[in-house]
Amino acid sequence: MTQGLADTLASYLTAGVDVARVVVTDARGSTPREAGAAMLVTADRTDGTIGGGRFEWDAIAIARELLASGGDRRILEVPLGPAIGQCCGGHVTLTIARADAQLLAAMTASEATERASRPQVLIFGAGFVGRALATALSPLPFDVRLIDNRAAEFTGFDAPGVAQVITERVIAEVEAAAADAAYLVMTHSHALDALIASTVLERGDFRYLGIIGSRTKRKRFEAAFRQQGISARDIARITCPIGSPSVRDKRPAVIAALAAAELITIFATDMTAQTDASRR
Repeated sequence: MTQGLADTLASYLTAGVDVARVVVTDARGSTPREAGAAMLVTADRTDGTIGGGRFEWDAIAIARELLASGGDRRILEVPLGPAIGQCCGGHVTLTIARADAQLLAAMTASEATERASRPQVLIFGAGFVGRALATALSPLPFDVRLIDNRAAEFTGFDAPGVAQVITERVIAEVEAAAADAAYLVMTHSHALDALIASTVLERGDFRYLGIIGSRTKRKRFEAAFRQQGISARDIARITCPIGSPSVRDKRPAVIAALAAAELITIFATDMTAQTDASRR
């Protein structure tokens, strides 16, 4: 995951920079962002976003006025309609506050809670698609592990927040994974793919199991899994090919984008609940 606002705020405070946090404390109806969305504003830059447009532009201006005047806090009630040239039609309450050590502590704790509750995604295979997928997931709210026994595959790879796991004991990674994790299997070996997938199926408590490959590969794997005694119900939960079968584009970045969208869709409800909990 990319650097959180708490880390950025810590840098500002250490450097003695005056900074305000703008946070959406209530959002009703159609709004650009949800409650809890936040940004930091200094005299000459911003970090994060509360949704863009005139709504955000005005909030930035007011935050800078607060900093310049020596004020501490402003609460704004913003109807999103013709009055500000935005047609969302909802209503947003914004709290703008000068940042200090106390606010930093609260933000740090909230971000730690959110990170701890992220869905776990295990990518087996650090080849072209595996690296592309890890990169696509890096800025998203997932706990990502990229796993391979070939150290050379990680050379030059850098996706913030992605754990790089070099190990021969890949099955131990399955066994140690959290319940309701997502597994994406794309190693250099079909035999290893089958072993990893069968171990996931035997666990049974997975949210998503995706295997890279063709429909032919899926049929062969399904036959092997049936012979192992794995239930038809669990076998039917496999996603193979991953991404969207209707998009016939095999470029790694495209496959990664489609698979990332699939995971966002699967975990969307969980992510909303986790975000809400981190605000309490």
